[in-house]
Amino acid sequence: MKLSIPKLCLLLISFSGLGAQAQTALNTQAEQELINLSKEKWRWMSEKKVDTLAALFHEKAVFVHMGGTMNKDRELNTIKSGGIHYKQADIQETSVQLIGNTAILLSRLRLLAVVGGNEVTNPFVVTEVYVRQDGKWTLGSMSFTRLLGQ
Repeated sequence: MKLSIPKLCLLLISFSGLGAQAQTALNTQAEQELINLSKEKWRWMSEKKVDTLAALFHEKAVFVHMGGTMNKDRELNTIKSGGIHYKQADIQETSVQLIGNTAILLSRLRLLAVVGGNEVTNPFVVTEVYVRQDGKWTLGSMSFTRLLGQ
């Protein structure tokens, strides 16, 4: 069977398109896995499941709040003690960007929390950075950016 140059090019483009579709499906699957993991994390935080969170948080994880930064141990102790009680995260929008074994998840949400004994609701964009190591995702960073005028 002889293929003309145009037919050969069309055939190659078709195969490369299949590869791109397969990669997109893999990305979509990983993105959905991360979105689900983030939702679970919010539930674990509201339920103060510090042992479950400890397994999710990377040893070198950092947490950036409106009042300062925390390492993994301090964040877990703050949750356990009720210094911050993440009561409910009303997630309005989420996006995921994959860069190799790193994922950046952005969530626009309204967070109902008890901070220092006071119940507060704030609109945030929360940036979560996950790193895939040994076949599992761990949270490396979580930053809260309060949205003004919302």
